[in-house]
Amino acid sequence: MFSDEGIGVHFAKMLQRNYTFKSSEHSIEFIDGGTLANLLMYIMVEFDKILLIDCIDADDGKIGDVYFFDYEVMPKAINWSGSAHEIEMLQTLQMLDLSDDRPQTHILGVVPKRIEPMSLKLSDEMQKAVAVMEKQALKFIADLGFSYEKIADFSVQDIADEFEKMKHDDRI
Repeated sequence: MFSDEGIGVHFAKMLQRNYTFKSSEHSIEFIDGGTLANLLMYIMVEFDKILLIDCIDADDGKIGDVYFFDYEVMPKAINWSGSAHEIEMLQTLQMLDLSDDRPQTHILGVVPKRIEPMSLKLSDEMQKAVAVMEKQALKFIADLGFSYEKIADFSVQDIADEFEKMKHDDRI
């Protein structure tokens, strides 16, 4: 959840807050998987399609580079070697493959800036990458048969800041 590592959660919440989605055929759910990875398996198998939004590492990838791909044809440059969470998510997908339960999975990944101090401030590169991620996610969702309408204009940093405030309010 900290700095760029929290982009998946904050980006999904941003989409959920900024848009309404409608389809006569399908339903859409936004699930905050946080760092649960393997514990998400029983939830993931309930869906036909998944758009997984997360940090990734990629050979020669620069901070803020966005990658969108079908898990079945993962680019060779993707190496999932960043954080323990990234490795756990890859293992979760592999376990779902072994049980033949993995839904059709698309990955919307972005290369994070690895920041050591505990902060929710997203890097400039990550904030710029969000525009590309947003276009790609909306196109993917529209291609599934959903229409959407923009209803708000929260930035991903606004969402991260709200999380920070909630964290501090819980301490009081």
